[in-house]
Amino acid sequence: MQKQTAGRKQLGDLAPKFAQLNDDVLFGEVWSREQQMCAHDRSLITCAALMAQGLFPQLESHMHLAQQNGVTQTEMVELVTHLAFYCGWPKAWSAFDLVKKVFGTSATSTTKNQD
Repeated sequence: MQKQTAGRKQLGDLAPKFAQLNDDVLFGEVWSREQQMCAHDRSLITCAALMAQGLFPQLESHMHLAQQNGVTQTEMVELVTHLAFYCGWPKAWSAFDLVKKVFGTSATSTTKNQD
C-alpha cells in the first residue's frame, strides 16, 4: 500500500498530531496489517461503516481506495444493496451515486447474477 500523506497535506499546519496519527498510525500501522486482514476486506468494512454513518465525502475517498485494493464494482453494488436494509434506503441511493462516479455505470465483467 502506498504511504498515506493526506493528513499532513490537508491538516499538517493546523493539527499536526492528528495528521501524524492519520498518516502513520491509521493508514500506516493499522492498514498495513495484511497478515491479519487484507486491504480488500478492510476497504469493504470501511466503506460499510462510512455508508452507515452517512459520511459520503469520506465514503467517496474510500471507494477510490477500495477500487485500488481490488474491490470490484459488483462487490460495491452488493455491499450498498445489502446495507440499504440495515442503514437506510436514502443512504443507499446516495451511495449508489458515488458507486457510479467511482466505478462507472456499466456492470463489470465479474457480474454473475444481478438478481
